[in-house]
Amino acid sequence: MEDVYRHACEVIPGGVSSPVRAFGSVGGTPVFLKAASGAHVVDIDDRRYVDLVCSWGPALLGHAHPAVVAAVQEAATRGLSFGAPTTAEVELADLIRARIPFADKVRFVSTGTEATMTAIRVARGATGRDVIVKFAGCYHGHSDALLAAAGSGVATQGMPGSAGVTRAAAGDTLVIDYNDTAALEQVFAERGSEIACVITEASPANMGVIPPDPGFNAAIRRLTLDHGALMISDEVLTGFRVGPAGWWGIEASLGEAPVTPDLVTYGKVVGGGMPLAALAGPARLMDLLAPVGPVYQAGTLSGNPLATAAGIATLKLADDAVYAHVDRASRQVQDALAAALDAEGLPYRIQTAGNLFSCFFGEDAATHGVRNYDQAKAADGFRYAPFFHAMLDAGVALPPSVFEAWFLSAAHDDEALNRIAEALPVAARAAASARP
Repeated sequence: MEDVYRHACEVIPGGVSSPVRAFGSVGGTPVFLKAASGAHVVDIDDRRYVDLVCSWGPALLGHAHPAVVAAVQEAATRGLSFGAPTTAEVELADLIRARIPFADKVRFVSTGTEATMTAIRVARGATGRDVIVKFAGCYHGHSDALLAAAGSGVATQGMPGSAGVTRAAAGDTLVIDYNDTAALEQVFAERGSEIACVITEASPANMGVIPPDPGFNAAIRRLTLDHGALMISDEVLTGFRVGPAGWWGIEASLGEAPVTPDLVTYGKVVGGGMPLAALAGPARLMDLLAPVGPVYQAGTLSGNPLATAAGIATLKLADDAVYAHVDRASRQVQDALAAALDAEGLPYRIQTAGNLFSCFFGEDAATHGVRNYDQAKAADGFRYAPFFHAMLDAGVALPPSVFEAWFLSAAHDDEALNRIAEALPVAARAAASARP
C-alpha cells in the first residue's frame, strides 16, 4: 500500500483526486480500493472491510447492486456518451418530480459543485442581485464564491477560503454561523436589498452532522420571502438518502408544513454512484436557464446515459422497505457506538439527520450538543484518529475525517452490523486513551 501511495504522490497531487481521501486528518497511508460489493469494500491487498462510507452516500442500495450494474452495462452497449438528449433524462426527471412535488423541472449536471454553482447563477439572474449568504461549515462544492471563509463580523464580506479564490469572488458572499437566526435577521436588516439568495444544506453533514434547530429553515424561508431573495436547499448529501423525499420529506413527516425552498440541488444517490447531479425547482425559475432563458449553463456530459441509467435503477429500487432497513441499521450502529463509548466513560454526542449520523467527543458536545462549525471544531477531534485506525484495523472502514457523516446501506446485514459492533469497544478504548 505504501509503495503504491508513494508512486501516486509522484503523479497525482497528494496522491489522491479529492483531498479527504489523503487521510490528512487521521494520519497514515490511504487505503487504495479495488472492488466493492454490498456492504463491503476490498483493498489492493485483498483485505475486506465493512464500509461506512458508501462512496460518501450514493451506495444507498449497497455497492454494485446487480440491478444497477445491469442497467449501466445495458446502457453502455448503446454508447457511453452522446452529447444529445435522451429519453432516460426525461424518465429520471419524472422520478425526481414524483418524489418532490414542488419541483416542476429538473436540470442535470455532472457534479454537486455544478448544481450549486448553477443554482446560485439562477438566483442572481432571477433577482438581479449579487450578494449570497451561506453558513460557516456548510459545504456546497468548490466553486469560488462558495469557498468563502467567515470574515471578522456578523455581516462582513467573506474572505477567500482557498488559495486561488480572489477577494472579488468571495466578496459578494456573506458567511454567518449556522443555526443563528439573529445573525441572519441582522444580515437581512443591513443588506436585504442586495441579497440574491441564502444557500444552506437542508441538514448539514459536512462539519459533522448538525441538524437545523427547530424553526431555523423556516426562518430562512421567511426572511428570503420578506426581502425578495431566493432560498436554495442543498440536498446533495441528504436528497433521496435520508428518505424518499430527502430532508424536505423528513420535515413533512414531523407533522409541520415542510419548508419549501425555491431551488434544491441533488447529487450522490440521484446518480446511483455515477457522476450525476441536478437542480430542481418551479418552472418560473428553471426556465431562466438556457436555452429558454438568459442564464447560461452547459455540459457535454450532463445527463450522461450511463449515469441516468444508474439513477433510474436506484430510485426505482429505493422503496419504503429500503429506507426502513437503512434507518434500522443506522440506529443499531448508533446504539452500539453509544454502548462502547459509555463503557469507557467517554463523553460524546451522537447527532443525526435521518439515517446519517456522526459523533462528537468532549464534555461540551455531550452537555450542550453541537449547533455550528465553531462548536464542531471545539470538540475533542483528536480522539477520532485513534478511533478511526482501530476500526480500520478491525476491518471497518469509517470516513477518514471527524467532520464527515457515517453512511449505512440496504446491504448492511446482520453479519456486517455484528462486525461493526465487535470492533467498537477496542476503538472506544483507543479514543479514551488519546491525548491532544
